[in-house]
Amino acid sequence: MDITTQPGTALPDTGVRVVRAWARAGSGVRTQALPVVRMDGPPVLRGEPLPDTGVGGARAARELGLTRTEFARAVHLGIVRAGPPAPGRSARYTRAELERIRSAGGHPATLREQVEAVAGAEAAGVVLGVSPGRFTRLARCGHITPVGYRINRYRTVVWLYLTSDLREFAGREAGMLRGSAPPADRELLAAKADLRPRKWRGRHVGLLLRRTADPWERAAVLASVLPEGELREAVPDREERIVLAALAPPPPYGHPQAPAAAAVALRLLRAEPPDEIHWYRTSLDFALTGARAQSKSTGDRGPT
Repeated sequence: MDITTQPGTALPDTGVRVVRAWARAGSGVRTQALPVVRMDGPPVLRGEPLPDTGVGGARAARELGLTRTEFARAVHLGIVRAGPPAPGRSARYTRAELERIRSAGGHPATLREQVEAVAGAEAAGVVLGVSPGRFTRLARCGHITPVGYRINRYRTVVWLYLTSDLREFAGREAGMLRGSAPPADRELLAAKADLRPRKWRGRHVGLLLRRTADPWERAAVLASVLPEGELREAVPDREERIVLAALAPPPPYGHPQAPAAAAVALRLLRAEPPDEIHWYRTSLDFALTGARAQSKSTGDRGPT
């Protein structure tokens, strides 16, 4: 297409300036749009969609109608999937992912129901229709797994439970809500056992492992649960421990910042019973075998 203009004039809606290829034709000046040189920045290919760079967590939570705590829980549970991280490693959430969540039936009520949680035995007992004492017994004996925790002002652990988990348990194990405790539970109670920390760690680690396929990141998740002495025995190579520490997952959302409360919460993040420690050490050995093999073949991550 020929247009009559002068050199240096911007073409409409393009941001391109004509700088040459103009010729006289009769008494007028005819300037052809090709060839041209863009003077206002890199060329833009019309018709190609811009990359879906996504939004940060705070904005994503608002757009989904969730509080920050509810949104963090939705991400941890795998309901909302994070996209490629920003240059500073902060999580980003693509527009396509947010639209996928919003397009689900019953949004946002259904999403809120999936992440709704109650704190403590009293509130959880109300959902189940049992006393706080009975609920505590069910949870201590491992029948109900916490989804999170918080540390109150008395430095006491307050466990959080998904209401969907509680309702599912009530429908599946209605007989356990009435009557006396079974023999296995009585033995655990006599031994003063409390399986809530172990059950929570298992759930937490499982959810973290589902979010990555990278061998070194998976090994770092498992390593983060081991006490320091056990980790040194399991991974004697100092360079490997540095890699695992760099890739370790951050504490769960809501982990306390005050030193006294953080010390209480830190104990929840580490395996304690010998058989639990053995399980994580065995799993870490297996994960490191794959991670080391990857480093030898690609050199992408970790010591070779």
